[in-house]
Amino acid sequence: MGTLHFPQQVIRRKRDGLELSRAEIEAFVRGATDGSWADYQLSALLMAIFLRGMTPSETVFLTEAMLKSGSIADLSGVRMVKADKHSRGGVGDKVSLHLAPMVAACGVAVPMVSGRGLGHTCGTLDKLESIPGLRVSLSIPEFRAQMERIGLCLIGQTAELAPADRKLYALRDVTATVECIPLICASILSKKLATGIDVLVLDVKFGRGAFMKDKEAALELAVAITKVANAMGTPTRAVLTAMDEPLGRAVGNALEVAESILCLGGAGPRDLMEVTYAIGGEMLLLAGAAHDRTHARARLERSLESGLALVKFREMVEAQGGDPRVAGDPSFLPRARFRRPLQSVARGFVTRVDALGVAYAVQHLGAGRSRADQPVDHAVGVDGLVKVGELVTVGQSLCTIHASSDGAAREAMEIISTAIEIGETAPVATRLVDRIVD
Repeated sequence: MGTLHFPQQVIRRKRDGLELSRAEIEAFVRGATDGSWADYQLSALLMAIFLRGMTPSETVFLTEAMLKSGSIADLSGVRMVKADKHSRGGVGDKVSLHLAPMVAACGVAVPMVSGRGLGHTCGTLDKLESIPGLRVSLSIPEFRAQMERIGLCLIGQTAELAPADRKLYALRDVTATVECIPLICASILSKKLATGIDVLVLDVKFGRGAFMKDKEAALELAVAITKVANAMGTPTRAVLTAMDEPLGRAVGNALEVAESILCLGGAGPRDLMEVTYAIGGEMLLLAGAAHDRTHARARLERSLESGLALVKFREMVEAQGGDPRVAGDPSFLPRARFRRPLQSVARGFVTRVDALGVAYAVQHLGAGRSRADQPVDHAVGVDGLVKVGELVTVGQSLCTIHASSDGAAREAMEIISTAIEIGETAPVATRLVDRIVD
């Protein structure tokens, strides 16, 4: 190892605003993987990167090094084009659950690695685990075999895929360096590209219920991550979507699975399906499975009308050990002991449904976690949630709260009652899908 590759030298160079070489960045990632760098040295460089930033070349080097820190799944036996999507997280965002089988039903393979919820959002893995028996922890051989058999798999990050990311993300979480665009790019792409995908679509959210509140910051991330991914040879697009009110009408793990099953049956909420079609359309276009956006949407709609998407969902659930009966009957999902309607005390138009307020209520019920090792209650949450612009009357239900106790239901009711506002004038409709970034 050359002098400049010693931790303190690499840290000093980035601290002083200098551009790191590929070798220096590889030394950093290797140190995170094999333990040759101490946590305080890794943390120091993470903070230096947070403060000084990284050039596009440095970000590519970091992503490649993290990608190569573990195994890369060999999906050469899957003859279809392999497409994936990634969401930056949002309240009620269950798009992956029904979008993946919709895209797979269109002849495009979907090897999807997802995450758990932390903070105010419920994670895709937590939602999937609300299906009795379903496993999200598959080995790479199991993952590959399922992809070759049915062309669809939704799993968590394995020990073999991008192990450097697990170490560095844990440190970013406790050193206030999560909100750093180069580090976000490398974290997302190292995990996604390790699954052997051909194309990628990102759902970058902005607004009150998103991790990135500011649209300009979300756009900056979308531009950065698409540039890095494309530079690494993976065609990638980003869809910017608003997240000021919850997506769909359900928030909570099993309740969101049930809503995704409604989507697969062609009865999904308008806003949820709008985002679904936007992201799915870009996946089909990048995969060469559609010649324009109109054709892509028609193919996705046909996957629902024909029932093929629901069949794919059932195949995936069964392949991963879950109870396939949930595909036809969501009553097999966990159910909360208490259900309480929140009734409107006024007549008028819904002018605001604060995504963050609803998320806090659902987290308070036990559907989310504040620590990574904290268990979640899969049954609790809210459904039947009103949408901005709807006309409500006195006594009408604004949502139904699903709770493990009557006291918890009442407390959640108080939180949500302040998150929903009703006025005399219908609000101006906001644009949900803001733009697409190539």
